[in-house]
Amino acid sequence: MRYYINWRAALLLSSILLLMISCGKTPSEDDSDSTEDYTLVKPAFNKSKVLKNPLTGWVMYGSASGDPSYWDTSIYVPDEGASVYVKDYATCAYIRTGWSIFNPSDGVYAWRDPSTALYKMIQGALDRGLPIAFRFVVDGRDQRANTPRFVLDAGAEYGVENTKFPDRTTPLPQDPVFQRYYEKFIAALAEDFDDPSKCAFIDAYGLGKWGEGHTVAYNSTDLGLVDDNTERLKEEVMVWITSLYAKYFKHVPLVINYHRVIGHPTGTGGANANSDKLVSIAVNNGYCLRSDAFGMNSYYGTWEKTCANTYRYKRPIIMEGGWIVSQHSYWNDPAGYRQDHPEDVRKGEFEASREARVNMMDFRVGNETQSWFVNAFSYVKQFVTEGGYRLYPDQVSLPSSVKSGSSVKISSRWRNMGWGYCPNNIPQWNYKYKVAFALLDGTDKPVEVFVDDNCEPSTWVESKPNPYEFNVKVSCAPGNYMWAVAIVDTTKENAPGLLLAVNNESTSDGWVKLLDVKVD
Repeated sequence: MRYYINWRAALLLSSILLLMISCGKTPSEDDSDSTEDYTLVKPAFNKSKVLKNPLTGWVMYGSASGDPSYWDTSIYVPDEGASVYVKDYATCAYIRTGWSIFNPSDGVYAWRDPSTALYKMIQGALDRGLPIAFRFVVDGRDQRANTPRFVLDAGAEYGVENTKFPDRTTPLPQDPVFQRYYEKFIAALAEDFDDPSKCAFIDAYGLGKWGEGHTVAYNSTDLGLVDDNTERLKEEVMVWITSLYAKYFKHVPLVINYHRVIGHPTGTGGANANSDKLVSIAVNNGYCLRSDAFGMNSYYGTWEKTCANTYRYKRPIIMEGGWIVSQHSYWNDPAGYRQDHPEDVRKGEFEASREARVNMMDFRVGNETQSWFVNAFSYVKQFVTEGGYRLYPDQVSLPSSVKSGSSVKISSRWRNMGWGYCPNNIPQWNYKYKVAFALLDGTDKPVEVFVDDNCEPSTWVESKPNPYEFNVKVSCAPGNYMWAVAIVDTTKENAPGLLLAVNNESTSDGWVKLLDVKVD
């Protein structure tokens, strides 16, 4: 039997079917704000609010021997015609000082003693909502006895660069006595600070002059000696110290300075052949990156820029400016900074930070912080707007009515409007931040939370849209609810973990409200 097809009728039928599909319940990007029971919500992006999220934003520096009232420093800003608090623009606090300040005697830890300035400074930062970050310097050249005397008295090998200052000791990091006591110190520190609610990051190398990772001594009689053993010792020490921190700090990010002569007995010159390998050892042990030479164009050069590019969006970068405008002849920089114009240095640091896609910039103590607010406040605000990571959903498709026990599809699209990235991929975070949707009751409490494991914030870069679809089953009792969204911390029972860059109303614990929904 033959069948004859009426092609006009078939064409009409296919058109009707296509129309039915296009009018389905999940709207596309170009649809109107609602289609049947679904509504396309477009949260309003907030570009200027300081989002106090981890591993992004400005870092406020403090002294280990300071007064905690320092954290309340205010500065008159000519551009604003008013004074502002530095802490209002910072996401964490940073203390860089000698190991001996933290650990003056064997088994004695100053951060546990409420009578010490260090304890008061740390607690002062925490009381103001600023998690603390640290660097521990062990080298005494140009400073003081940064390694505790009890370590040297126990037999750790060390050298002195200038006999006029016999207390400015420099221990050898490969020495087993030094390593034994250093591990004891780090283990004790981790007991109290391997907690991301208290500690933002650990600047976890601290060797060499000022703890910057260069000019590391391996010979006690000649601190600058380079011989046939140098490269072996550099690698062995790098493996030891990065493995040590990774052993004890499981939840707090670790960082290391990337430097063309990292771990080397010298601090200047061309890139060492093994510098890339040493940085990769640290990264493979879970480290993030940092440089203390931003804006110094004779020091932060091709090697450093290449290193930053190599790990872009793989590891976050923390920036510190190299020039101290109140002390250094910054006008000799190849960039051509003008004398008596610290704003030139601030601009140079900002532009280098943007090129490297840094996540964090520095408010160092004294004139450095002052010049950011007095001479270059526009860059402070610009980094808030553009730097680090700034996440938000630019559209979410949700049903306005649901039957209890039914499945619904949630479509969302996410952007990161910052030039950095959300480092959810670092081992200490281990992808703990996830997009989640919730049904809130009349008291703003979530009665159901749906975590979307497919949304990955660490992949959102350069403001590109990242669309997702997520099927959920609604099981709550019939009633009126509110759809809400957050990026939750899965290690804290799916509580909101990151602040979103939106103007929408939020609950006190961080859920962003999206749409009323009725559950039948």
